[in-house]
Amino acid sequence: MRQLKGKVKESNKQKKERRKEFLENKQRVFTIVLPTLGVLFVLMVLYVYFKASRPKVSAEY
Repeated sequence: MRQLKGKVKESNKQKKERRKEFLENKQRVFTIVLPTLGVLFVLMVLYVYFKASRPKVSAEY
Protein backbone atom coordinates (compact mmCIF):
# COMPACT_ATOMS: atom_id res chain seq x y z
CA MET A 1 0.00 0.00 0.00
CA ARG A 2 1.30 3.44 -0.91
CA GLN A 3 1.98 6.06 1.71
CA LEU A 4 -0.03 9.22 1.12
CA LYS A 5 1.86 12.46 1.07
CA GLY A 6 0.61 15.46 2.94
CA LYS A 7 -1.75 15.83 5.85
CA VAL A 8 -4.01 12.90 6.70
CA LYS A 9 -7.72 13.73 6.64
CA GLU A 10 -9.48 13.55 10.00
CA SER A 11 -12.83 11.88 10.30
CA ASN A 12 -15.72 13.72 11.94
CA LYS A 13 -15.37 11.51 15.01
CA GLN A 14 -11.68 12.42 15.36
CA LYS A 15 -12.47 16.13 14.99
CA LYS A 16 -15.12 15.93 17.71
CA GLU A 17 -12.72 14.08 20.03
CA ARG A 18 -10.00 16.66 19.40
CA ARG A 19 -12.39 19.54 20.12
CA LYS A 20 -13.56 17.81 23.30
CA GLU A 21 -9.97 17.32 24.48
CA PHE A 22 -9.20 20.95 23.71
CA LEU A 23 -12.16 22.15 25.79
CA GLU A 24 -11.17 19.83 28.67
CA ASN A 25 -7.61 21.21 28.60
CA LYS A 26 -8.95 24.77 28.56
CA GLN A 27 -11.12 24.02 31.61
CA ARG A 28 -8.14 22.40 33.35
CA VAL A 29 -6.18 25.65 32.94
CA PHE A 30 -8.83 27.56 34.87
CA THR A 31 -9.22 24.94 37.62
CA ILE A 32 -5.57 24.04 38.26
CA VAL A 33 -3.04 26.44 36.74
CA LEU A 34 -4.58 29.82 37.59
CA PRO A 35 -5.20 29.06 41.30
CA THR A 36 -1.64 27.71 41.58
CA LEU A 37 -0.21 30.87 40.03
CA GLY A 38 -2.40 32.96 42.34
CA VAL A 39 -1.07 31.20 45.43
CA LEU A 40 2.53 31.63 44.25
CA PHE A 41 1.91 35.34 43.62
CA VAL A 42 0.42 35.83 47.10
CA LEU A 43 3.37 34.03 48.70
CA MET A 44 5.84 36.24 46.83
CA VAL A 45 3.97 39.40 47.88
CA LEU A 46 3.93 38.29 51.53
CA TYR A 47 7.65 37.46 51.41
CA VAL A 48 8.51 40.88 50.01
CA TYR A 49 6.20 42.58 52.53
CA PHE A 50 7.77 40.88 55.54
CA LYS A 51 11.35 41.31 54.29
CA ALA A 52 11.04 44.96 53.22
CA SER A 53 8.65 46.54 55.69
CA ARG A 54 9.62 44.99 59.00
CA PRO A 55 12.72 46.53 60.58
CA LYS A 56 15.04 44.16 62.33
CA VAL A 57 14.70 44.29 66.08
CA SER A 58 18.01 44.51 67.85
CA ALA A 59 18.18 44.08 71.59
CA GLU A 60 20.26 46.81 73.23
CA TYR A 61 21.38 46.39 76.82
